[in-house]
Amino acid sequence: MGILIGFVVTLGCVLGGFMAMGGHLHVLMQPWELVIIGGAALGAFLVANPMKTVKDTGRAVVEAIRQAVPKEREYLETLGVLHSLMRELRSRSRSEVEAHIDNPEESAIFQAFPTVLRNKDLTNFICDYCRIIIIGNARPHEIEALMDEEIQTIRSDKLKAYHSMVAVGDGLPALGIVAAVLGVVKAMGALDQSPEILGGLIGAALVGTFLGIFLSYAVVGPVASKIKTVREKQSRLYVIVKQTLLAYMNGSLPQVAIEFGRKTISAYDRPSIDAVEQSTMNAVIAEKKAA
Repeated sequence: MGILIGFVVTLGCVLGGFMAMGGHLHVLMQPWELVIIGGAALGAFLVANPMKTVKDTGRAVVEAIRQAVPKEREYLETLGVLHSLMRELRSRSRSEVEAHIDNPEESAIFQAFPTVLRNKDLTNFICDYCRIIIIGNARPHEIEALMDEEIQTIRSDKLKAYHSMVAVGDGLPALGIVAAVLGVVKAMGALDQSPEILGGLIGAALVGTFLGIFLSYAVVGPVASKIKTVREKQSRLYVIVKQTLLAYMNGSLPQVAIEFGRKTISAYDRPSIDAVEQSTMNAVIAEKKAA
């Protein structure tokens, strides 16, 4: 919603100011200039990025529009599944715990936290490191280094869409100049025409420069920044898992370890201690009923 409101305000101010100065909107209607700029930008985007990044950029734009960042429920469920798994690690045998992490889709623990189970990458991340904890040979500082490396890789992959959008945005002003130059070339072929016709052709050419700059700084650039914000917040879930499991490996009780994870959440989004306790208590009760 914020993106749509921002675009409405931007277009309203730009076009409204142009009209207030006495400009006529139909002068800005130059579809072939837009075809030149948009087509060149799309072509360059396809050349510069593998198809996987192209598809992920489309998903990232949708996520930015939908503001698909983790909500309180997602944070609570992430902490909840970690709390349940740590309780299992403390009280159950290795084979019983392995049944949950080897097949999370059929695990009663993961089924109790559907938002985590739907996030396949996060589920695999949790299961992989719980499996390492079960093995018991790795030391906490070794696990921390491995987690840091994997989280950095995940973050880098998630931000490829952002970097590709930034590259397109940086190139749009130059592509606008290309469209303007082509328009001027067309205008040069009409030097024998009346000043009214020649002026219209030159004005149409200059619209290309306007479109390139406008699309770069008022459309693609802001959307790219939104993608970065959304993707970085999504990556924060992995940091929660990291800090929680490391605290557990260093001897903290499950209810204490999840507080380490809770503290890594931004203060603007962080659920309260009472909300976390209530969520974990409800999960414990549900597990006892299921048993």
